[in-house]
Amino acid sequence: MNDMKNKDNEIDIRAEEKRLYEEYKKKLSELRKVQKEKEAVGQVFTKGLLPLYVLYILSLGETNGNDISHKIGERTNGLWVPSTGGIYPLLKRLEKEKLIVGEWSNSKKAQKIYKITEEGRQELENKKYLLQGKIEEALEVFKIIYKDLYN
Repeated sequence: MNDMKNKDNEIDIRAEEKRLYEEYKKKLSELRKVQKEKEAVGQVFTKGLLPLYVLYILSLGETNGNDISHKIGERTNGLWVPSTGGIYPLLKRLEKEKLIVGEWSNSKKAQKIYKITEEGRQELENKKYLLQGKIEEALEVFKIIYKDLYN
């Protein structure tokens, strides 16, 4: 009789383990989906707007990569503060494309100071013009979605 009871308990335990494992897999899948969605939204900023905005910040005056991140944070009231880990590879790419130049400062605190080139200014103006309609469209979509969800 005890053997039957033990086998029933083992079956119940295995069934519960299986159920919990399936629940775990489902939750993990949901978390991954949320993370991918967050990354996709972040990429709109980092891949689309960040290069343009960095050129804009540099059009206001030369500065270093850390300062660029802080200036974006200040201008967006802290709503968007790109990491310097994302800024420096972008600066390197913009340098290769000859849109900016970076020169090491002679100060005690050695840092690379970036400034926009004439090609960079032209790129900024072209991209601003090309993206204006898309940005306005995106803002309109966000307004509609916001209104639908929260009003």
